[in-house]
Amino acid sequence: MSVYLDTHAVIFLYMGQVKKLSAQALVLIESEEIRISPMVYLELQYLHEIGRINQGPEKVISYLEARIELKLCGLPFLRVAQFAAREAWTRDPFDRMIVAQARLGEHKLISKDETIQNNYNHALF
Repeated sequence: MSVYLDTHAVIFLYMGQVKKLSAQALVLIESEEIRISPMVYLELQYLHEIGRINQGPEKVISYLEARIELKLCGLPFLRVAQFAAREAWTRDPFDRMIVAQARLGEHKLISKDETIQNNYNHALF
């Protein structure tokens, strides 16, 4: 089974702030295949451009690929976008795509976002 990470979970792992993640999330990260949506890559780039994080997505993702065997999800974009179009509970395109990516396989999604947790049964933090 795959577990997907929301953008802030990726940042916490990269920054070594694992205490910000629950024990359950850490067990999943250590025991399951870890994936991210390509939208996480894009959101990391936006956060870097506005100065919220110091590194761009290439460095963050390559670091986590080596440490936790992080994988970028390769599902077809159109299929994910079709699922994302059904996520009418938010207008945030990042959240829509990230949740849709996980929802396609009913995978767990590690996210601290309460709105995501309230709208996706497999979200946890």
